[in-house]
Amino acid sequence: MCASVVATHAQVRPETVAAGLENPWGVAFLPDGRFLVTEKAGRLRVVSADGRIGAALEGLPAVAAGGQGGLLDVATDSAFATNRTVYICFSEPQAGGASNSTALARAHLSADSTRLEGVQVVFSQKPKVSSSAHFGCRIVEAKDGTLFLTLGDRFSRKEDAQKLDNHIGKVIRIQKDGTAPKDNPFVGRAGALPEIWSYGHRNGQGATLGPDGRLWMHEHGPQGGDEINAPQAGKNYGWPVITYGENYGGGKIGDGLAAKDGMEQPLHFWVPSIAPSGMAFLTSDRYGSAWKGNLFVGSLKFGYLDRIEWKGGKVVAEHKLLEEGRARIRDVKQGPDGLLYVLTDERDGKLLRLQPR
Repeated sequence: MCASVVATHAQVRPETVAAGLENPWGVAFLPDGRFLVTEKAGRLRVVSADGRIGAALEGLPAVAAGGQGGLLDVATDSAFATNRTVYICFSEPQAGGASNSTALARAHLSADSTRLEGVQVVFSQKPKVSSSAHFGCRIVEAKDGTLFLTLGDRFSRKEDAQKLDNHIGKVIRIQKDGTAPKDNPFVGRAGALPEIWSYGHRNGQGATLGPDGRLWMHEHGPQGGDEINAPQAGKNYGWPVITYGENYGGGKIGDGLAAKDGMEQPLHFWVPSIAPSGMAFLTSDRYGSAWKGNLFVGSLKFGYLDRIEWKGGKVVAEHKLLEEGRARIRDVKQGPDGLLYVLTDERDGKLLRLQPR
């Protein structure tokens, strides 16, 4: 389950679309060829097709920027061309307090693309926690129009990932107005929050729909044990009871188990950790048939893009791309043109387009 990553000759040419972005975190595509890009410090910008970076949009909610928190993911609604709806995931401060939580807001991009209008926070992780770590925060719209959101364990609250009376260390599934779908697995169960889809997660910073229509995600392990999972309704993914990692500095976590009855095994894991962020399946043939269906994951720790080949539900090979730049890869998405786009998480961050050689 833990395949080694091998270096390969570069089969893509990174083309800089825009530079000068400060720690960009998430990218979404607008129908006219422009991009929406978040900067972790709390700014959302429109980037033109020719790379011009617009002024920070007005109208954003308050953001608890610091540590791993800030303005994180952004996604456009599947009907954006008609409704101009945008979703943003961010660390939401507690009014008058030091605590915060992962939150999801829905808004409309103004006609002149200078502000967000009608901003509504449709979901806020419960409880709020005094922490600047492990927010999760990736947004995925499912084929049925519901929204998945990954929620971290907030680092100091990992035991709560096994409890259903909170949102810590969970994947949730909600309607676009923030309500829980009636077919969610824990609806009507006493002591369980109805938004929960799956639990036992640590810190999911990559999520996407697979070619099979299912949700796929990856999550950071502690020291070792980063995982890829395809979370199913009501399933327990084990954290912190089972893990292929260990405590920072060494030493087992809990009983040191890697497997336990009633808890799901990852589809793939990395030891040592690559610190994954961003996740996309390639569904186009822009890079040739051999790449179609491959999964792409960014590495923050080692500064490469991982191309992952699957066969029979298992990883059979991994290939390092973009390692010559050694930049922290924060997000990767397939664009409407079928090409891959990458964000580098640097003070002078870049939006890159990967051109086939």
